[in-house]
Amino acid sequence: MNAILIKLFATALTLSQVTTRPDAVRTQFDPAKDGAEVVAILRDGCAHMRKSFDIEDINLDELISTAMEDPSAVAGDNAPKILHGLDLTELNTSYKQFCKGENPANSPFEAGAVIAFYNNAVKDLPSAEALRDIKLPSASVILDAAGKPYSETFETHGRRLVVPISGVPDLVQKAFVAAEDKRFYQHHGIDERGVIRAFVGNLASPGRPAGGSTITQQVVKNLSVGDDVTYERKIREMIVASRLERLQTKPQILGLYLNGIYLGRGAYGIEMAARSWFGKSVGALTLPEAALLAGLPKGPNYYSPDKYPERAKERRAYVLSRMKEEGTITEAEMNTAMAADLGIKPPDAARQDSGFYLVDHLAREARTFAGLESLTNASYTLRATVNAGLQSAVEGALQEGLATYERGTGRARYEGPELNLSEAIKRIEAAAPVPEPAAEPAPAPEAQKGSRKAAAAKAPTKSAVQPTRQPTRQPSWQRALISARPPLYDVRWPLAVVLQTGKNGTRVGLPDGRIASLEPGPARGKLQLYDAVRVRLREGKGSPRADLRVRPTVQGAAIVLENRTGKILAMSGGFSYPLSQLNRVTQTVRQPGSTLKPLTYLAALNAGLQPNTLVMDAPVTLPPIGGVGDSWSPKNYDGGGSGATTIRRGLEFSKNLVTARLLQGGIAAKAPDSLQRVCDIALEAQLYAECERYYPFVLGAQPVRMIDLASFYAAIANEGARPSAYALEAVERDGRPVYSHPGKAPVRIGSADRVAFYQLKTMLQGVTQHGTAAALSGISPYVAGKTGTSENENDAWFAGFSNEITVVVWAGYDNADGVRRTLGRGQTGGHVSVPIARAIFQAAWANGVARTPLAPPSPEAKALIADLPIEPRSGQRVAGGGVIEHFRLKGGQVADTQYALVPRDTLYAMRPDAEDGDYGNAEDGADVAGDLFGNLPGGRRPTEDPFAQRRSAETDDPWGLRRDRREEPQAWPGRDRYGQVNPVPFGSPFDDDGGARARQRRRDPDYLFGDDPGY
Repeated sequence: MNAILIKLFATALTLSQVTTRPDAVRTQFDPAKDGAEVVAILRDGCAHMRKSFDIEDINLDELISTAMEDPSAVAGDNAPKILHGLDLTELNTSYKQFCKGENPANSPFEAGAVIAFYNNAVKDLPSAEALRDIKLPSASVILDAAGKPYSETFETHGRRLVVPISGVPDLVQKAFVAAEDKRFYQHHGIDERGVIRAFVGNLASPGRPAGGSTITQQVVKNLSVGDDVTYERKIREMIVASRLERLQTKPQILGLYLNGIYLGRGAYGIEMAARSWFGKSVGALTLPEAALLAGLPKGPNYYSPDKYPERAKERRAYVLSRMKEEGTITEAEMNTAMAADLGIKPPDAARQDSGFYLVDHLAREARTFAGLESLTNASYTLRATVNAGLQSAVEGALQEGLATYERGTGRARYEGPELNLSEAIKRIEAAAPVPEPAAEPAPAPEAQKGSRKAAAAKAPTKSAVQPTRQPTRQPSWQRALISARPPLYDVRWPLAVVLQTGKNGTRVGLPDGRIASLEPGPARGKLQLYDAVRVRLREGKGSPRADLRVRPTVQGAAIVLENRTGKILAMSGGFSYPLSQLNRVTQTVRQPGSTLKPLTYLAALNAGLQPNTLVMDAPVTLPPIGGVGDSWSPKNYDGGGSGATTIRRGLEFSKNLVTARLLQGGIAAKAPDSLQRVCDIALEAQLYAECERYYPFVLGAQPVRMIDLASFYAAIANEGARPSAYALEAVERDGRPVYSHPGKAPVRIGSADRVAFYQLKTMLQGVTQHGTAAALSGISPYVAGKTGTSENENDAWFAGFSNEITVVVWAGYDNADGVRRTLGRGQTGGHVSVPIARAIFQAAWANGVARTPLAPPSPEAKALIADLPIEPRSGQRVAGGGVIEHFRLKGGQVADTQYALVPRDTLYAMRPDAEDGDYGNAEDGADVAGDLFGNLPGGRRPTEDPFAQRRSAETDDPWGLRRDRREEPQAWPGRDRYGQVNPVPFGSPFDDDGGARARQRRRDPDYLFGDDPGY
């Protein structure tokens, strides 16, 4: 028996059952015993079909004969694929056998073969009850801190907002019924007339096969059995549809259909489609709008108003005419609606292209705090803490900063374009009308933004561009560029298309139609015509210029936290979400390096030391804890030491030796007890669940989560009140509250008092004024913070705060493969992360965050603080001049601890006998956890005075990397204008330890303090 004929008879067996005995549809037959019953069912079915068509006065015999007049239409090369290879003679004989009552001797029918195919097709048949109880996957809408729509989160085929059928206007319902299934309210799930018409039409008119599906069948196809174009699917679909009709009412089935159907622009369901196309709810749709949407299910892409407005109008006119024929509207209403503009709003230009890490984090918080298993089980409204403008700016700053690092170190590598638009441009140029489709299934969705599953759908193909109907004035390359779907959809650099390469230079086209000259950088000689690449524009007089931007391999992350509340205003967990969904802010731990040092200084200040307390910046060895293990001998980043220095300077210039020596009596009498005090603060600050009690901990050897580090720095800004970071403000469903974030005040860290926290804050401001983060000196009145670099420069950090926000930035290479990769010698937090943080602070101020000078002490702390002038190097109190230091009062008096750790007689005994120009490294010294283990020899002497107030020209140097020589600081008394003991020209090749020396100066052996950097 012909294979296609077997499939046709199995389908006919199904159709016969659901139309003649819907309450007793059998899903299994015995090939040996049930042959006669199958023949009887097929004959009953054919009789039913003939009766149905007789009612409509249609001669089925003539239809069959007409379709078979041209046998090549069925069996030839142009036949529909589902009928290709069918033997026309066998088909005609079978028709006579079952529909004309004849018993031909040469009947090709084999009941056993038909039964076997049928039994296999209905094996594991889905339950109709599951459709009755189905919960359609839905989209949840996320609002930003301003209450404006920010994002949606949904699963594949799930960008929908479910509405009850009672919420869909009768006019909209009738528009879809008229367009898709005019006999919807008369049939019982299967419209036999439609099935036969489709079959006959497929015989007579080769092309894409028509299915003759009812609305009920489309519900089953879309939500249950799938949309494979096979006989097996059709058989399963008819049985489940017939059963569904017995379980649910017509309005319920129509509701499932209207909420499940795909209607273009990534929208599933009538409510999401109404919002996507017209910016309104389904209840507000007008007649022409309802007719336009009702025409889309047949071919959402083919009839897309975005791409083919004329086709969309024609399809709308068809729906309106059907509605008029059904008596739903008058002829006048039809004519008015036909003349109306399409009325669609532009594609959502503001559709989310940022914040994907934050949206993932929101989903996790919704599970944890609101108890929502999934945001796609229903349509929720989430109110988030995100500042939309700042979020985009943070991502852009991080991406530019990481790319700048790789370019500056020569590590940038061009590995090909993001996509090539050649094929898309060819399609646009050769665009021609194509045959109208019989039906179009819902496509695989566009890369849906806001869910991890959806991000995977964005995987690029050879050309991910679809032609878009645009005004004729736009060249084909521009149309292709505008329509491009770049794989890295959250990268902030604009996409451009290469239009010219070669000896005459490289030129690229921009989305706005302009053409720019391109500096190809690492892609020189590698670009091809119509490559789509990322660029950064340099606007100016004349034609625009662009620099190529290459996706870096280095990773990074950043977070912006509101100090008083813990609200996450922005978060970027990596360079680009499509490349990696790992959120490095919340889901990884890394060594924080010197960003953890404030813990030790906080413990020392709380123990009673003052910021001017002198500590020896000199080699130290701490004995094993409890006599177990090895002793510890850390080193500074530059390998040297600067003698006695204040603990303020020790923190400002990130001195490992000073930090380590604070454990020797600076916090507690014994080093292990001092370490325990530091651990106690770390645990109370919730930086760690447990503290590793080994000395390198104080230099940041124990990995930490970035989000926890941010909360600790916010606590410093708050004088010890630690906020809990969160991003989810509230959840609602159908206007009813589901969850609201409890308004909890920050929790005070009791292991240190307000005075210690305020003193620490002023010391961290010194870091941004003239310390390891001096690139922030231009904004240091508003910002304090600390740089950090881990072992072998594997991690580069900056953590800092203003009065209002805390910003933490990390850069480094992922080490998931077990290989830790260095950023390179000298690539510290001050070099890599500080410029990114600077851009983030400025973006925050540009997006509504207040810019205010760092606050003075709170009234509680001020009562216990005295502001007195000191000489900054020695820490010695002076009668006038100097700089203001903030001293703790004890019993109403300043507690003098200047010589508590380095007695006066010790300083006298250590009279210098040679010049020492080592003031500490202002380039982020002592930030390497490798130094903790003493394995970094050598040292470097700075070329600029670390105490000099340096400002960068903010207007033309957003990264703060250049310094205006006209704004060089005045020299300290007895020093040159650059603060050097031995003048060395700025940028001179001799500004190292082996540099040229100036004349020797006479020394007074009893002169303890002055401008000698050795102290």
